[in-house]
Amino acid sequence: MLMPVTKTDRLGVMSLFWCYGVAMTNRYTHLKDLFEACKTKEVEDSAPEPEEQSGDSSDDGEASGESEMDFLRNLFSKTLGISGEKVLDELTLEGVARYIQSGACKNIICMVGAGISTSAGIPDFRSPETGLYANLQKYNLPYPEAIFQIDYFKKHPEPFFALARELYPGLFKPTVCHYFIKLLKDKGLLKRCYSQNIDTLERVAGLESEDLIEAHGTFYSSHCVSFMCRSEYSMDWMKVKIFSDDIPKCEKCNSLVKPDIVFFGENLPKRFFTSMAMDFPRCDLLIIMGTSLQVQPFAALVGRVSKSCPRLLINLEKAGGADPLLGMIGLGGGMDFDSEKAYRDVAHISTCDDGCLALADLLGWKAELEEMVKREHEKIDSKAKEEQANQSAVATGKAETGKAETGKTKAE
Repeated sequence: MLMPVTKTDRLGVMSLFWCYGVAMTNRYTHLKDLFEACKTKEVEDSAPEPEEQSGDSSDDGEASGESEMDFLRNLFSKTLGISGEKVLDELTLEGVARYIQSGACKNIICMVGAGISTSAGIPDFRSPETGLYANLQKYNLPYPEAIFQIDYFKKHPEPFFALARELYPGLFKPTVCHYFIKLLKDKGLLKRCYSQNIDTLERVAGLESEDLIEAHGTFYSSHCVSFMCRSEYSMDWMKVKIFSDDIPKCEKCNSLVKPDIVFFGENLPKRFFTSMAMDFPRCDLLIIMGTSLQVQPFAALVGRVSKSCPRLLINLEKAGGADPLLGMIGLGGGMDFDSEKAYRDVAHISTCDDGCLALADLLGWKAELEEMVKREHEKIDSKAKEEQANQSAVATGKAETGKAETGKTKAE
């Protein structure tokens, strides 16, 4: 079973694979032969991309084989000290912009976390004072993460749904960063966006289901938690329940209904794994934004691209490079921004919005991006006003009907 786990949950596995890696270094010749075989397989992988299957219908065996081959490539490369070709002319945002403009970059993958939504008013999880986990005292939880623990939820769903009322999708507008990703799509450069977020703002910004892997799930749909039922409910149905202070219950079996977000103790969506195996070997630029890269298996995606693929981090601090042991076994990424051997990783330290504006400016897209943000925000505001007016009209109609019925009753 694969589920979101943090660094402290993997120390035993680290030790095991570290010993394995040391033993393998003593078999240099054999490893080199195997690595050459992997390179041959990589050439085969670069053949024209087959038509993708939608949903979860991808072949699990093929995805598993691809993942194992990626793992072997990474392990052998690190053990033998083999690095990829240097693609960027300099390890700066300017170098990344020139690479995009060169025409050689056609399959960009974005990996995003809570940091891309903070400017929309949605807190991230781990900031010491402003993060979500630091502000859950009012829910009387045994520990902050319990609000996203599946076992705790089944016994005590009230805290989660109270929090959901505060953070529910539709109360916030996408940020500059969300629309930058949409702009990449419009220009034919976006391969996929892999998101840790559950706020659905990528969808609001204009990404379609095929553009998006919601690794930690989404509020977009909900299901009954009973394995014998699993009835599906829409986002609108869940919204009505949450804002009426009702605990959502299945209309068929009366079990709890939970939004399709991944709680601790649950598997990640199947599509995350099948798409990962297909997308990352073909990626020619990885843009990582607003994530601490601390939660697995999402964090390990940075190590799934080829050894020559440039990786750009736009974040308030550097991430992904502090755990060389996990990087060796393919869990963590091993990003290298500062050493003499650095050849492909770029860290732009800023807010995600500022970083995207800076990159858009270098690409000559800044005015287009700013116009998109303004236009789409005006549409959202207009729609919200229209919905508010409709709700007011309905409320007024109900009040007048009630008065009429009361007057009729008195007259009788």
